[in-house]
Amino acid sequence: MDWIVQWNNKLNGLVWGPVMLLLLLGFGIYLTVRTGFFQLTHFGTMWKKTIGALGKPRQFKEDGISPFQAVSTALAGTLGTGNIVGVATAIVAGGPGAVFWMWVSALFGMMTKYGEVLLAVYYRSKQGGILCGGPMYYMEKGIHSKLLARIFCVFCALASFGIGSMVQSNSASEALKSGFGVSPWVTGFVFVLVSAFVILGGVKRIGAMTEKIVPFMAVCYTLFAIIALFCNWNRIDDAFRLIFTSAFCSRSIVAGGAGYAVSQAIRYGISRGVFSNEAGLGSAPIAHAAADTNSPVEQGFWGMFEVFFDTIVMCTLTALVILTSDAYCSQVQSTSLTLDAFSQTIGKFSEQFIAVAMAFFAFASIIGWAYYGEKSVEYLLGNRFVKGYRTLYVLSTGVGAVCSVHLVWEISDTLNGLMAIPNLIALLLLSPKIIEVTQKYKINGKCS
Repeated sequence: MDWIVQWNNKLNGLVWGPVMLLLLLGFGIYLTVRTGFFQLTHFGTMWKKTIGALGKPRQFKEDGISPFQAVSTALAGTLGTGNIVGVATAIVAGGPGAVFWMWVSALFGMMTKYGEVLLAVYYRSKQGGILCGGPMYYMEKGIHSKLLARIFCVFCALASFGIGSMVQSNSASEALKSGFGVSPWVTGFVFVLVSAFVILGGVKRIGAMTEKIVPFMAVCYTLFAIIALFCNWNRIDDAFRLIFTSAFCSRSIVAGGAGYAVSQAIRYGISRGVFSNEAGLGSAPIAHAAADTNSPVEQGFWGMFEVFFDTIVMCTLTALVILTSDAYCSQVQSTSLTLDAFSQTIGKFSEQFIAVAMAFFAFASIIGWAYYGEKSVEYLLGNRFVKGYRTLYVLSTGVGAVCSVHLVWEISDTLNGLMAIPNLIALLLLSPKIIEVTQKYKINGKCS
């Protein structure tokens, strides 16, 4: 077992090392420059075509889900531990300046996610009467590499059992046990039943569930964070000042370690930003490809919104709650820093709220990742193996709730990163297509 841990640690260090993070960030910078800072010049259009279009009546076909259901499914896979624990980890490991670099990664990650979603819709096809797409399809159709597509699907399917299923149910069971004393066996049993009902119903039921859960839990967590910030409103200016000053200089400058401290802030800020919004990993485009839309660019706006909301809004709220509380100065470990920040600001009952929030976040991630894994298995082995995958996936949620999954988490994190390698290759090779379609939209206001 030790050799597995050692091998995984070495591979993880390569996968999530500085080179990969710089490539992910660099691709976003490249698209930003080549499209004339599209995410900034069309920020208002993004809001108009996403949140602004929700109240307008639309007729949806039988072969897809609504664009909002697609982004809800994608957000279901990203919102969660990255927004609650991941931010705390970044602050503890990289200092408050890491938050600034999370913003930087999100700014350029908006274009990376936009490009992924655009290609997913542009190269998608219909399988069994249902719209299907994602990195494997634009790898096959765009760069004509079935090998790269299969490699991506293998990593995605395997990662889904870990970071998508077992790790999430384990996080939920631990949170509910800590907050309410609920037995992990009870949590596991409930998760198996509820996830089976949703996942076995296919993409339409998944979309219908995520469009209810994701907005609800996002609004609740946002309101709770705003209440905490209202209690410490006089410290918000200091928190922002600390973020900006620490991004380029650190308290460790006294010890002559400023260069190292800044590099740590950059490293953890970018890595946790990518971990939170998954821009460049290739998972979310699978959900977006099922959206009932004729415009790759306008669905790409939902990809932009996804990164903006996940990192700029949700992660920033968590960071400010931490930095405006006394918990930040108490040397608390990252795993409990967010909980202590809420608890010290609002009261002990916040522990129960965080427990419930974690359970909702975890369940949403479970059903979101189920779709990613299902589509990967379908591409690799055909539709006849999908039911078997769904059954194993649902059962794995129960196993994860009652077992220690530390090693599973570590291996899944590596697999999650390995997904980015073939996806990044495809994105780089297909970047001319992203730029071409975007330029047509800028000229005509539509995509042909």
